[in-house]
Amino acid sequence: MEWTREMKYRTFEDVSDELFKEMKKKVKHARWRQMYHIQPISGLLNDPNGLVYHEGLYHVFYQWHPFGAIHGMKYWYHVTSPDLVHFTDEGVAISPDTLFDSHGAYSGSAIVVDNEMKLVYTGNHRTKDWERVPYQVISTLKGNEDSEKKVFVKGAPNGYTEHFRDPKVWYDENTEYYYAVIGAQRVDKTGAIVVYQSKDFNHWELKGELKTDYSSFGYMWECPDYFNLDGKGVVLFCPQGIERKGDAFRNRYQSGYLLGHLDIKSLKFDHYQFEELDYGFDFYAPQTLKGAQEERILIGWMGLPETTYPTDKDGWAHCLTIPRVLSVQDNHLFQQPIKALQQLRHSKKREVLTINDDSLVLEEWKGTHYELLIDVLDNQASHFHIDIRQSGDEYTRCSYDAKARSFTFDRSLSGALPEGVDGTTRVVQLSNALDHMQIFVDTSSVELFLNGGQYVFSSRIFPNASSDGIRIVSENGNVTFDITKYNLKEG
Repeated sequence: MEWTREMKYRTFEDVSDELFKEMKKKVKHARWRQMYHIQPISGLLNDPNGLVYHEGLYHVFYQWHPFGAIHGMKYWYHVTSPDLVHFTDEGVAISPDTLFDSHGAYSGSAIVVDNEMKLVYTGNHRTKDWERVPYQVISTLKGNEDSEKKVFVKGAPNGYTEHFRDPKVWYDENTEYYYAVIGAQRVDKTGAIVVYQSKDFNHWELKGELKTDYSSFGYMWECPDYFNLDGKGVVLFCPQGIERKGDAFRNRYQSGYLLGHLDIKSLKFDHYQFEELDYGFDFYAPQTLKGAQEERILIGWMGLPETTYPTDKDGWAHCLTIPRVLSVQDNHLFQQPIKALQQLRHSKKREVLTINDDSLVLEEWKGTHYELLIDVLDNQASHFHIDIRQSGDEYTRCSYDAKARSFTFDRSLSGALPEGVDGTTRVVQLSNALDHMQIFVDTSSVELFLNGGQYVFSSRIFPNASSDGIRIVSENGNVTFDITKYNLKEG
């Protein structure tokens, strides 16, 4: 189907209730729908937006295009949760209904100011000549509807192009200022982060550009985030246009972080080198919030732009990752699944197994929605593999090379594959031997947490429903595992 400009920018309000009900019904019964991940009721989901905890509830918003799996007219869709496990559908929160968001309410963040929830986002406006004008907008959430939209930045500052978006806001108690970081592209086509500040959240001034060691690192920096964690300053961003470097930077666009110290007055950020946040195929545009216990929680988009997914033909695309709690250890950002997900566990199985240069199918461990905990008690094998969603020649393989200390996620034989992706494997070099894996499997996704969350792989897979087996393989020696499996209920 060829999507015209008019079709892409059709509004949700232009569609009859009957037609939308048909669309939702088709998607609800479509193949590869997830069990415990946030996913769209129809159409396309992308960036998580406006993550905030307020008055006992977590609020999660996300980019939503209602019609088909394309990036067209964007809304903010809203779900709430007491625990980030069980969610209530709150419907559309921001509609593109003004001049300054006439062609979509793009990504942004949320913050509570004077007990009011403020949604801060980029309004996408196109002129009659199709020139883009970005507006940075503040809207107040009243009940479940946005109101009182106010522009605080029109266009891009001098020295930057129209690619100026994704404001993330926070309050700094030391300076008593609000700050906003915005993803930008300089006129020389290099990426940057621009900082604004405000004393009252109404009047904003340009403070300058965040100063890093990366003056020319891709052509655009999207989805910036900044926070302090365990005594370190953390900058998250998504640089577009990074060249592949061996096994690194193989996705179409990258998502990663800088760890260091920010002087908020000079905007000088002293930091370690850029690190990828996730080594899987499908991870982008993460955002963080402070949880109920002041912990720093991250949620990402389990997808990438300019990629065609097998679900597209069914009229829907993408999901969000499970929430992860962040920590800094040895100058590295660790991610661990939130403990509240343990509420979904049932039907526990546990066994200690030794495999010696052999292959073993765990016949009584079948499933399509589960959590797998694997401790490597002893390894004398040169390689071992954990095959999930396995049946016949179809499987998704998690492999470890003991000599090289490298881990490979391989979806070559996982089933249907997305298009527009570089290869079918992703590899990371571990700093220590692999001793622990935590694996979350849903209908069409896998999320791997290695060595306590030091390395994470988030990927979509699209196997046949009958591919529900688990297989263990060792090569050139024996390996002993302590394996626990929990089936997971619907979220």
